[in-house]
Amino acid sequence: MPAADFEMNEIHWMMDMFNTIDVGLVVLDREYRVCVWNGFMENHSGLLPSAVKDKNVCDIYPSIDEKWFRSKAESVFVLKNRSFTIWEQQPYIFRFKNYRPITGKADHMYQNSTFIPLTNVRGEVSHICIIIYDVTDEAINKKELEEANHKLESLSRIDRLTGLYNRGFWEESLKKEAKRLQRNEGQSCLLMLDVDHFKRINDEFGHSGGDAALRHIADVLKKTLRESDLIGRFGGEEFAVTLVDTDVEGGKVFAERVRKILAESTIIFDNNQIKLTISLGLAPYKKSYLQHEQWIADADKALYYSKENGRNRVTVYDAIPHAE
Repeated sequence: MPAADFEMNEIHWMMDMFNTIDVGLVVLDREYRVCVWNGFMENHSGLLPSAVKDKNVCDIYPSIDEKWFRSKAESVFVLKNRSFTIWEQQPYIFRFKNYRPITGKADHMYQNSTFIPLTNVRGEVSHICIIIYDVTDEAINKKELEEANHKLESLSRIDRLTGLYNRGFWEESLKKEAKRLQRNEGQSCLLMLDVDHFKRINDEFGHSGGDAALRHIADVLKKTLRESDLIGRFGGEEFAVTLVDTDVEGGKVFAERVRKILAESTIIFDNNQIKLTISLGLAPYKKSYLQHEQWIADADKALYYSKENGRNRVTVYDAIPHAE
């Protein structure tokens, strides 16, 4: 094959590859006007190269974050170095619709991009080439994996029956609160509560009736708590509430409110009415606690003092006779 023919074929091959390659290629001049717009860009934008040539790219695509885009491009023009962007930093430069069948749930194409400086014969950067990679499959898979991991993490800390924190997560949070109070001056209280005669509820209404009662208590607690407070199912019919930045008087008011609401409420289960009461124990945090378990133990002692002295009442640990 003559050299001239080979060179012509080579140019033809290069142009064919340029227009069929599965990445976007855009060349811009110093004024951000489009000089080159390949087949990928034409197919995904619906705009012919002749329609965009010599037009400012930000006018063609107003959805481009112009401030970010110019900052990115200027660094390439000035520093003469390549620059890269991944979809986690900027989901896309050109907002193209997503047509991939596997990731059809995405409403746009996620893109990675490379900015390349193009020099003239004097060694000046007169143009830049932007390469656009469609990474929608990768992005959606990663987002779905992160979402699944987040759900698993949430499930690992939630009690499935009540929707409250389980004991493990709640106790770890209490431990952190105790450490915070050791470092800083502050007041917080720990409230433990237990359903009175819960066995009778299970015996009369079955375990499903008992579950309904526990869910009702959880709902009341969630509606009564502040966002800063932490509540968990401690075990069985026992619940624990960390009242953050709350003194004893504030803790007593909260505990009495919960006790009264539950004592006056009625749970409708399987056309039956379930009535219940709770006993509560309240312990303010003490600097003398070396471990958070001591705080739990004091609140537990106050709880069982309530149960042993009539039930349906609130006891503060410091008010127990001979409490240390």
